[in-house]
Amino acid sequence: MIRIGVNLAAGLGTPSSGNLVDDLVAAAGAVAAAGVPTAWLSQGYGYDAVGVLTAIAREVPGVELGTSVVVVQPRHPRVLAAQALTAQAAAHGRFTLGLGVSHLGLLEVYGQRFHRPVAALRAHLDTLLPILSGRAAPGATGPGSQATDSAVPGATARVPVLLGALGPAMLDLAGRRTDGTITFLAGPRTIGDHVVPRIGAAARASGRPTPRVVVGLPVAVTAEPERVRTGLDVEYDGYARLPSYRGALDRDGFAGPGAIAVVGDENTVVADLAAYAALGATDILVSLVGTATERTRTLRVLGAVTAAGLDMRSGLKGGTGYQAGRTTGRGAG
Repeated sequence: MIRIGVNLAAGLGTPSSGNLVDDLVAAAGAVAAAGVPTAWLSQGYGYDAVGVLTAIAREVPGVELGTSVVVVQPRHPRVLAAQALTAQAAAHGRFTLGLGVSHLGLLEVYGQRFHRPVAALRAHLDTLLPILSGRAAPGATGPGSQATDSAVPGATARVPVLLGALGPAMLDLAGRRTDGTITFLAGPRTIGDHVVPRIGAAARASGRPTPRVVVGLPVAVTAEPERVRTGLDVEYDGYARLPSYRGALDRDGFAGPGAIAVVGDENTVVADLAAYAALGATDILVSLVGTATERTRTLRVLGAVTAAGLDMRSGLKGGTGYQAGRTTGRGAG
């Protein structure tokens, strides 16, 4: 059964309370009330995603919480480890840490260059992962260097780590050293022919379990799919210009981000999500798009899919919508 999650930062409505944390707590509550099991939060230049999820953990029980993703270069791994362990204690084991390396041109605000991103992430993991597993970081000496010094009582579960990985080197790193990957704007060919086999091979070579593959997609249950796709071409244009996302869209034959969206009536949306399960995706990370009414309708459908316990890997009535590298989405060639 594929796991469904919702991006709290996308499409859950305009903040209304004047307090962003209160609004995101309310959004997470709506996700939980709909019966969707996971809530994800991206990291921007403003709020601290791990901090917000720590607050949500105390207010919204029973839902897995994850970052998608926190950029590592501006953050010291010991500080990030402390944040993650605190969130894990607050969530009683429901927190997952998604990490990434951003994109060319987006790190200058921190006074940093986008330089050797895989090496930067590898070095970060060298310190971060041992601490998250209750061990001392290699090479650490002096006061504060022992495992007990970094421990957060109550963070009893190991913090799972996922990488925002699309390129071969990053997927290899994710498979060898972490619990999986989180993708964005990656279609069926990218997931089925590239991401799943590459990260799976790396995990097997390292004796690790089958990795988690979280597929991030815009989704809308709507009677006007072309309107939604056209809107996404405009709204997501900045993402589509970033080289890693542009490369994934090109691999799938999608001219723009609207083409990758999973949109249509309830049966179409469920069938197209099932296609990704059949390709080896373990999770769908949904960015709700469309009108407020359509977002509400979509969230209701996602909750119904979860409640029904549908094994989407086996396909659903009407087929999966995926044949020989194609989806029902516009633009697959």
